[in-house]
Amino acid sequence: MWRILRRKTEIPTADRALPGRPSPDFEIPVMHYVNGNRIQPPFPEGLEQAMFGLGCFWGAERVFWEAPGVYATAVGYAAGLTPNPTYEEVCSGYTGHNEVVMVWFDPQKTSYEALLRLFWESHDPTQGMRQGNDVGTQYRSGIYTFSGSQKTLAQASRAIFQKELARRGYGTITTEIVEAPAFFYAEDYHQQYLAKNPGGYCGLGGTGVSCPIGLGVAAE
Repeated sequence: MWRILRRKTEIPTADRALPGRPSPDFEIPVMHYVNGNRIQPPFPEGLEQAMFGLGCFWGAERVFWEAPGVYATAVGYAAGLTPNPTYEEVCSGYTGHNEVVMVWFDPQKTSYEALLRLFWESHDPTQGMRQGNDVGTQYRSGIYTFSGSQKTLAQASRAIFQKELARRGYGTITTEIVEAPAFFYAEDYHQQYLAKNPGGYCGLGGTGVSCPIGLGVAAE
């Protein structure tokens, strides 16, 4: 049991990672199940992207598709080693991927800071390679940035939220903040899962601590 747990909570080395495949083994939907907007290119002009990992992507995606100013969302795999993995491969612990949500948003209607606030308040970012009862590298906390300004805002928000968490007795944030890697769409049945299965599993749970990013609060 210890070896299995260790395998699932450590990023595999390149020589141990599954080889993957040059293209997906499954068909990727074009439209969002909830709002009918596109989740594949081409997209309307003026949209921006954000990518987050915050535990099981079923509940994480719903957090963002319900947010004002979000055009569409999709779930997938990123920040690992295996190209075009399947869900079963990701769960094996031999891809190193995270379950992530891709968010396309209108910067005229919302902001990256607002999405960061949703991200921080919707999960516990101090848990390392797990989120609640879900254990594995695919459940780690991550922000994957598409520009220098996103990286700066993400790092600043982490510092601000760390201070708030510490006041409430939480430990060190383990969230990785890195440049956005390749995004591999998850299978169709995962897309907008909780809209297709309203009573489905959602392991997402926040800390109850508010993140004051965008409210004029600076990190010390």
